[in-house]
Amino acid sequence: MKGKLYGIGVGPGDPKLMTIRAKELLEKVEVIAYPVKKLGEDGTALEIIKKEVDVSGKQIVELLFSMNPDDEVRKKCRADAMEKMCGLLDEGKDIAMVTLGDVAVYSTYMYIDRDIQKRGYETEVVPGIPSFCHGAAKARLPLMIGEESVAVASLAKRNNSKVETILDTVDNLVIMKAFASIPAIVEMLNARNIPLENATVMSNIGMEDEYIGPLDPEREYGYFTTVLIKKKV
Repeated sequence: MKGKLYGIGVGPGDPKLMTIRAKELLEKVEVIAYPVKKLGEDGTALEIIKKEVDVSGKQIVELLFSMNPDDEVRKKCRADAMEKMCGLLDEGKDIAMVTLGDVAVYSTYMYIDRDIQKRGYETEVVPGIPSFCHGAAKARLPLMIGEESVAVASLAKRNNSKVETILDTVDNLVIMKAFASIPAIVEMLNARNIPLENATVMSNIGMEDEYIGPLDPEREYGYFTTVLIKKKV
């Protein structure tokens, strides 16, 4: 009998924010797979679950998901990860692939889930708390309230024009993967006469070096940085 693949969102950083369902499955499965950008580096999602789940005795599998700008390189990484997981599933082993935040928010896992299903394997997606939801809660800010609109966008590829268009059409904007684009965000706000005070930075949420506060153009921010812009405060 073939194994089953679970895509599990473990939340933004605080292991206490994992769902009960996530913890139950992580304790049950034989294999825990975790994504890395470079082989041999620490897996953030794996380190989070280790604080709440005993992984001793489980098979831990590292999966390379390169951030190389070449689409073909990234596709090959996904294909290699697929083959590795299919082999384990064929052995009848259940696999939990862990990912930061929520599985449906900018997660490579969703590519895997789609392709694994096409090959006839059973899968399940277990949601987690997205970093911007946790950050907004800690900042005591509503992502939207009343009739307000909100959008979520990424600046990973520095696509400023796309983000600017979104900013012009919504009340509130969540910009993810913003750590290297703070100067560009400042320019966007200044060009629209939106005060910098209307932007809240939420960096490394739930981690030791967490920062939640005003957008300071001079400050250095961690890799997991999100900016919440509220055009009306």
